[in-house]
Amino acid sequence: MYFPELKEKVVLVIGAFQGIGKSVVETFQKEEASVIACDIAFEEVKLTKTATDFYKMHLDISQEEEVIQLTQQLEEKHLVPDVLVHVAGISTVDFLTESRTTDFDKVQTVNTRGAYLSSKYVTALMQTHNKNGRVIFVASQAGKNGYKGMSAYVASKHAVLGLCKTLALEVAQNNILVNAVCPGIVETPMKHRERVEGGEIRGMSAQEVLEEDQSQVPLGRTGTTQDVANVILFLASPLSSYMTGQAINVTGGMTMN
Repeated sequence: MYFPELKEKVVLVIGAFQGIGKSVVETFQKEEASVIACDIAFEEVKLTKTATDFYKMHLDISQEEEVIQLTQQLEEKHLVPDVLVHVAGISTVDFLTESRTTDFDKVQTVNTRGAYLSSKYVTALMQTHNKNGRVIFVASQAGKNGYKGMSAYVASKHAVLGLCKTLALEVAQNNILVNAVCPGIVETPMKHRERVEGGEIRGMSAQEVLEEDQSQVPLGRTGTTQDVANVILFLASPLSSYMTGQAINVTGGMTMN
């Protein structure tokens, strides 16, 4: 345990099944927080306690009614979040002029609308219960840069940073801090799929894309999900008490702005 202040705090992680979200859940469990894990991959249709201070629930973050039902159950069970970590996101890989509009729309629905819905309803719940809360978006360095073959994803992550900055201004008077982390190349199932699909449209193997990825990082390696979870933990901790509206790079030096 690094931060005793987080013990028994309620931490809601949206997009918790794998990758960064799974590491975030495990990190806050080590802090002895009460963790609520939500993901479209979970089967529990209602908020279900599956272990000490651990709850799970199915959630399609693009569906407003499901987000409303989640917040209602959180309130009924006296589990109003102190910390919201919004991780959920998807990607497609194709050059913009050759991409399908339906793919673009799907990415925006999950990544942009999802971040909007979770922050809208969960932050309102924090306000109602006078929580000095933390809202932490997992954006991407793609929210600051452009990347070939990733137009839908890049657009969505730019939008997430816009939501972060606006919400930070709107709830500052409630002492709710709103920040984002911008991971670089992190080894997740989504990244592994992107290497295969991205390699296909560029005439490269997944291994060649991996080697290219590694060559672009000044620290000489791609990131781990724990690298990102560590910064999220910092943003939830008392050490970040004078930070809001920030987009923090976790990129091994690949993005420096």
